[in-house]
Amino acid sequence: MKLAMIGFGQAGGKILDKFLEYDKRHDSNIVRAAIAVNTAKADLMGLEHVPQENRVLIGQSRVKGHGVGADNELGAEIAEEDIDEVQGAIDSIPVHEVDAFLVISGLGGGTGSGGSPVIAKHLKRIYTEPVYGLGVLPGSDEGGIYTLNAARSFQTFVREVDNLLVFDNDAWRKSGESVQGGYDEINEEIVTRFGILFGAGEVEQGGDVAESVVDSSEIINTLSGGGVSTVGYASETVDNEDNGSSLLSRFTGGDDDSLEDSASTTNRITSLVRKAALGRLTLPCEIEGSERALLVTAGPPKYLNRKGIERGRKWLEEQTGSMEVRGGDYPVPNSQQVASVVLLSGVNNVPRIKELQEVAIEAQDNIDDIREESEENLEELVEDDDDELEPLF
Repeated sequence: MKLAMIGFGQAGGKILDKFLEYDKRHDSNIVRAAIAVNTAKADLMGLEHVPQENRVLIGQSRVKGHGVGADNELGAEIAEEDIDEVQGAIDSIPVHEVDAFLVISGLGGGTGSGGSPVIAKHLKRIYTEPVYGLGVLPGSDEGGIYTLNAARSFQTFVREVDNLLVFDNDAWRKSGESVQGGYDEINEEIVTRFGILFGAGEVEQGGDVAESVVDSSEIINTLSGGGVSTVGYASETVDNEDNGSSLLSRFTGGDDDSLEDSASTTNRITSLVRKAALGRLTLPCEIEGSERALLVTAGPPKYLNRKGIERGRKWLEEQTGSMEVRGGDYPVPNSQQVASVVLLSGVNNVPRIKELQEVAIEAQDNIDDIREESEENLEELVEDDDDELEPLF
């Protein structure tokens, strides 16, 4: 699947940068175009893989390149005002070669939180290609303002995109881990999952062809209908030394060894599917009631087979209660791992989102009280008395 990616804000830019590095490392050719947008000049300068000409600094007249300081209302205003500058960079994208747009942002800050829904709305108005969001929720220890930002951004962003893929930092940060180290690891987790998902179906000339192809249309159909999506992942290291096994052995009767290998391969795949769906999802939720699902199994061709994928797909149908469960394999000849990625789309039983909304409402009330109290304190501090000072003006 070929994507035009737009990283909005600090977190969005860093994840975009990581996607480009992943693309190069795995030669997966997912990112057809990459644009980073920010109000903070230093964040744009810190990127390593986004081309200089595709780094767009907005809001210079308002914030002078210093960012919006977690003010996502200001972030949204600046995105609206400078939309033409962003569009100027988008004009360089060969849209006819793109399957979809992906707008990436952290939902807790200011620029990405405020600006990503604005750019998503703009893209949907102009282009016929689907526009997806990848939104990262802040950890609960990051403070009330970030929770409030995330709740407001989430409910706006999800309405403006064709589907919102969500990653919850709260479920992934390890205790005692440094913030920077934690985010680097989290970004790697994000691109690994979405890299395999979006990379499925991309086969180079002369490369291995999947038994059951998952192409961009399968992903688009799974994400159609809107709502929120989460992704599960599980992998296992395998011996990828050439021992005479081949694609042909999967279809021939073979001897007892090959039958045993086939059964082992089938069991490995079905086990990985279960681990991916029931393990740590990008957004923890109950998988029952998911409207649609997609299963992709990646790895060396000899460790992939149709029976295992079909069994995994049927198990997903039973667990989700959905009749729209697609599945296929993604041959990666030189890999030392077999991995399973499960995309659950249209999820609705998500405790974290409900909790986020409740905490945000409480934070909003507290912020209003604090502002009111602050104004009263200031008045008390400078109130008139007998030794009145004359104001300057």
